[in-house]
Amino acid sequence: MAFGKIKNVTGIVTINKNWCKGCGFCVGFCPTNALAMSDEYNAKGYHPPYVKTPEDCRNCDFCQSICPEFAIYVNRKAEPEENEHA
Repeated sequence: MAFGKIKNVTGIVTINKNWCKGCGFCVGFCPTNALAMSDEYNAKGYHPPYVKTPEDCRNCDFCQSICPEFAIYVNRKAEPEENEHA
């Protein structure tokens, strides 16, 4: 892979809204501001986060690591295979 062809790693954020207690840690620690708190309520009466800009997720796992309720996780987004002719 050529140095000039390095791509940003992206992730897919999954939020279990029913487990969330609305602490906002995931939103506060997201370095790219991909998350925001929603106006809707979950079954427990809390405001869960949502992914406002999914393309900004860099698969850093900060949100997953900081969540005290294990209500959010990130998977690395699969990149399409490119045929390189070297």
